[in-house]
Formats: sequence, C-alpha cells, structure tokens
Amino acid sequence: MIGFTIWDIVRNLLLALRWTVALSLLSFLMGGTLGIVLLFMRNSRYRILRDIIRVYIEVFQGTPLLMQLFLVFFGIALFGIEVPAWLAAGVALTLWSASFLAEIWRGCVDAIPRGQWEASACLAMNRFQQMRHIVLPQALRIAIPPTVGFGVQIIKGTAVTSIIGFVELSKAGTIITNATFQPFIVFGLVGLMYFVLCWPLSKYSQFLERKFNVAHRH
Repeated sequence: MIGFTIWDIVRNLLLALRWTVALSLLSFLMGGTLGIVLLFMRNSRYRILRDIIRVYIEVFQGTPLLMQLFLVFFGIALFGIEVPAWLAAGVALTLWSASFLAEIWRGCVDAIPRGQWEASACLAMNRFQQMRHIVLPQALRIAIPPTVGFGVQIIKGTAVTSIIGFVELSKAGTIITNATFQPFIVFGLVGLMYFVLCWPLSKYSQFLERKFNVAHRH
C-alpha cells in the first residue's frame, strides 16, 4: 500500500460513510412521508385511487432498484435535464422505500380489529379522522419493528447507487481498492462499517418485536 496507511483508508471510508448515512436518512424520511400519503390513498373509499396506488406499489416492488436508478438518472436526462447522481439516488430510493413502507404500514392497519373502525364510525368520524385518531395510534405499535427492520434494508440498498456514480461507502471502497490494490483490507473495513450501522438497528428491531409480543399476550 504505497503512500497509504490503514488510517488513510479508514479516514477516506469514514468520509464516504457520511454520504451513506445521509442518503439513508433522506430516503427513509422522504420515503416514509410519501408512504403515509400512499397509505391514506390506498385506504381511500375511491376504487380508482386505490387501484392507482396498488399499481404503483406493485411496479416499484416488482422491479429491481438498479433499474429504477437507471430510469431516474438517465430517463430525466432524455429531456435535457442533467440530474446529479446524489439527487437521482435520493429520488429513486425515496420512491422505492415508499412502496415498501406503505405496504408494511397497510398490513399493520389491517391488523387492527374491524370493530375499531365501526366504533369510530359511530362517533361520526370520517375516514381520515378514523385513521388519524383511532387506527394509526394502535397500528404504530405494531409497525415499529418491521419499519426499523426495513431501515436496515435501505442502508444496504444505498450500495446500489454506486452504479450511477454516487460515491457512498461501497463506491469509495472500489476507488480506494484501485489505488491501494488491497481489496481484502478495504472491503473488510467496508463490510465492518456496514455491520456497525446495521447490526444495532437489527437488534433493536428484534427487541421491539419481542416487547410488542409480550405486551400483546398480556
């Protein structure tokens, strides 16, 4: 490793790690916001609206994230608009995340007994009020473990964005490997950093799931 020490490698990977964390947070927060909108639309009284959202979810869940990245990055460029790699990555991951989070949360909403809907309807609540005041607070407790678990998938999914030139952790690993010719050391550190990010979230998700199961039995 001529001219490179282990600390040089770690320091450069940590710089790239910031972008992985930033992209993950952006995708989760924006995807979650859009997911909530999709959830309300999916539970709309209007069939046409439900069908449109169902198609959107099935398309984004049924196609590779890599393809979606290419369509956003190169597709918009066809209209003469140059899209920065970080923006294309953020948009693609947001749309992808929203489709999965909406379905995760829909399953949690569907787990709420029908009697809760009927009771709130007796209080003259409309559909939005039923969701906001009665159903969602109960569904939230169920939704936390799978939502945290999906957050781990988003972090690992950011690695795919390197294909369009976004320099996140795995892309930085490739660049450093080309300079040091030490793939085992470099990607060993890359894997360790992903593990440090994802493992606590995975354990926290499992803890929340056990906690919910205990509370549910009691």
